[in-house]
Amino acid sequence: MVRRVIAAPPLLPGFSAVRPLGSGGFADVFLYDQDLPRRVVAVKVLASSALDPAVLRDFNAEADIMARLSAHPSIVTIHLASIAADGRPYLVMEYCPDSMSARVKRGPLPVAEVLDAGVRIAGALETAHRAGLLHRDLKPSNILITSLGQPVLADFGIASALASTTEGTLAMSVPWSAPEVLLEETGGTTSSEVWGLAATLYTLLAGHSPFEADRRELNSREQITQRAIRAKYTPIGHADVSERLEQALSTAMSKDPARRFATVHAFAEELRWVQYELGIPPTNLEVAATVWARAGGPIDLDDRERRGPIVSSVRQDTRRTARVDKQLEKAERDRDGLVVRPSRAIKGPLIAGLIGAAIAVVVLFGIGAALIVSGVL
Repeated sequence: MVRRVIAAPPLLPGFSAVRPLGSGGFADVFLYDQDLPRRVVAVKVLASSALDPAVLRDFNAEADIMARLSAHPSIVTIHLASIAADGRPYLVMEYCPDSMSARVKRGPLPVAEVLDAGVRIAGALETAHRAGLLHRDLKPSNILITSLGQPVLADFGIASALASTTEGTLAMSVPWSAPEVLLEETGGTTSSEVWGLAATLYTLLAGHSPFEADRRELNSREQITQRAIRAKYTPIGHADVSERLEQALSTAMSKDPARRFATVHAFAEELRWVQYELGIPPTNLEVAATVWARAGGPIDLDDRERRGPIVSSVRQDTRRTARVDKQLEKAERDRDGLVVRPSRAIKGPLIAGLIGAAIAVVVLFGIGAALIVSGVL
């Protein structure tokens, strides 16, 4: 497969390009210095060759999703999204100097670190699910490490709504995709997300991906795909991987989705029990309430055009607005319709303010008189 040549970084006002960080099928990522506020950032730039309506729609959706969810401490923060002068859309994101995929290349990670990351990322996924969204591409390279050493979930580029998971681009990151996704029976479900997280944690613990054979010649994409579809769980077998942890991963990676944990939240709670049994302080499972996750209204994942005028999704018919409108209806008006005498409801705060000011004047006068009598003034 011929790799796409990384393009030159775009000129962005207030930013100075430093160096490339990576390249994917549709976008390049660069390190930039930001002038104000002064900081380093990662800028994801859509490739010129990928500027078709479908990819642009996915790119816009990724910006919307990350902006909505990046308040979660385990989701990478997005600072800005816009279009460069040369027409390439870009995202300005928190710069994360490391990733789980880079760490696992150096060998298996400690159990305590993997369990902590698993609970944190599960909280991020559960929050996305409660917002009605799926990530659909869970794998070690999409778990980044912040400058403070915390794992965060990134790359919602092929995310989709829970209600429309049978259409659109399929996530085919073998072997972290569930069997039903590899068989193209679904584009993704909460159950396939449970599988993806478990397969990712398996990789971090074992030092290699699931269904990977010892002999290199047996690890073609087709061979690994067939083993993943059969989904026969092979225990990691390391001394520090407890039996309960092996069972949790085996359950989460069951071939039958109905046998897996019902939600990512349930899987995370089992990981917390593993931490407890190993004498590791359980990681806080941070999940946004559904009412918060959906507070901004649905994200338009079918945005096929470039952005136009802003259409607000915030309600304006609040109780405060209705109360003010009612007060104005009772106010006296002149022949031009202008308010000349506010209603009692409007005058209330004004009268209270005047009374407060009068009391303050009396107090100050009393203090001044006392100082004069005492000879201070």
